[in-house]
Amino acid sequence: MFALMPRQSQSSRAARAEAVVAGLAQAYPEAHCELNHGNPLELLVATILSAQCTDKRVNLVTEKLFQKYRSASDYARARLSELEQAIKTAGFYRNKARNIKACCQAIVEKHGGEVPHTMEELIELGGVGRKTANVVLGNAFGINLGVVVDTHVARLAHRLGFTKQADAGRIERDLMELVPREQWTWFSHLLIWHGRRRCYARKPDCSNCEIRSLCPRIGVAKSTRLK
Repeated sequence: MFALMPRQSQSSRAARAEAVVAGLAQAYPEAHCELNHGNPLELLVATILSAQCTDKRVNLVTEKLFQKYRSASDYARARLSELEQAIKTAGFYRNKARNIKACCQAIVEKHGGEVPHTMEELIELGGVGRKTANVVLGNAFGINLGVVVDTHVARLAHRLGFTKQADAGRIERDLMELVPREQWTWFSHLLIWHGRRRCYARKPDCSNCEIRSLCPRIGVAKSTRLK
């Protein structure tokens, strides 16, 4: 359960978001997408694999996968059973294999084998939702159309008092209103890095948090203890 935060105006949340970005940028100047990839197709496949799986595990799987399957045609022609075995340790491998194959078949048939770079075209591909599309657009094409909302971003958005929404799409809209568009992809990286390295789901390391002075969650906890 998240602690109840005092109601804040949009302008005050935006000002605090700016300070949060500055603080996290200082803490994680090297923040970037941690899924290993060399081109848009590899990032797309890696992102599909990352559902309910750590980036570390995905990178272990794709190290060999990307050597065997080098184009959308390779995935589209692959036997489903072989593809399943190649990604088995990433979890939910049957659904992921079907999605990757269907996705790449559509890329071959509708886009000449090249990963499309519009939101509308990406989300029409098998297994690709807005989150995956945002990852690919922001990191492979440098196009900021939204904020990637994964479990870390959602958790920090609540803890920092930037949203009260539970739905990923609504969380994304709230975050998009707080930071400039050119920072949307980077903002996602900063929150994800902080969520993985400091603001854990269980037992967050608040005492060593680089932005603890900006966190209303800590302020609420302090005021509760003083009563």
